[in-house]
Amino acid sequence: MSEEPRTTQEDQDGEGVRDFEERLRRLLAEDAYAIRPAPAPYPVIRRRGVLERRRRLAVAGLALAVLAVAPVGAYAWTGGTGGRGDGPAAKPSADAPRSPSPTAAATPAGPGRPATPGQLLDGITFEQAADGLAECLAYGREGDTTAGAEALGVPADYRLLLALRSTGDSNSPGDGRFLVAASASHRLICKLVDGEVTALNTSGGDLSGDGPGPVFPDMNGGKLYQQSFLDRGRWKLPFRWGAVGAVEPSVAKVTVSYGGATARAVLDHGWFVAAGVLDRQVTAAPHVKGYDSSGKLVYDSDHDPSYQRTLP
Repeated sequence: MSEEPRTTQEDQDGEGVRDFEERLRRLLAEDAYAIRPAPAPYPVIRRRGVLERRRRLAVAGLALAVLAVAPVGAYAWTGGTGGRGDGPAAKPSADAPRSPSPTAAATPAGPGRPATPGQLLDGITFEQAADGLAECLAYGREGDTTAGAEALGVPADYRLLLALRSTGDSNSPGDGRFLVAASASHRLICKLVDGEVTALNTSGGDLSGDGPGPVFPDMNGGKLYQQSFLDRGRWKLPFRWGAVGAVEPSVAKVTVSYGGATARAVLDHGWFVAAGVLDRQVTAAPHVKGYDSSGKLVYDSDHDPSYQRTLP
């Protein structure tokens, strides 16, 4: 009887290992796909990319907004000097003393401007004429303390009508300037030499005089167009002259002829104003004429008994 081969424990262990390896190989061959890397989650990645792009656009928009307000920030940094500062302006603490906000100094109101620039002659500016008017009114108040002087009012009550150079003569030496201004109740003619008032003439109440017609040459206006009678025939030439007077609303045109030349007067809020330059001696006063809107002559100083047609 033959004897069967004996199987040792070592043989059994070797067969077990071989069986395990065989099964492992089959599993690896059959299920290889199970250990491949998982496919990339494309929808998730795309969604994250869109969100990231939106976030970056939002940040860029914020940066543009910051740049838009940068000029204000730059001004705060430089302190408004235009130079580059060392850092942002420090905020004042709650306990820091606050300086009072500046308030505009109250500036006294000045006179009204003339109707045309041509009423300010010989380089006299409106500011110079306004300052001169203030001096003239102060001179009137200081020279007479009566109610009449106080009633002259303040510069804001007046409109400047004329400013021109004045020529000194034997009765009133020293060249200077004349100012003519009018308020609702007063007319003044003032002479200044070297900034000081040397003469002041005022008229109040009814300024129309007694002349016939709607034009009323100022009865004291001779100061503007004549030199002293002491210098008759020996006037200083050339001589700047002026003429003023009241007019009614119906008057559309006024002309003034003097020394062979005729000038059309400016009509300024109820007044006529004319000026010119004499280059020769004269003995007749300015000839004034007024016309209505149709061109009809409504006033002629040659026919006005209250008007002095010859010079003294």
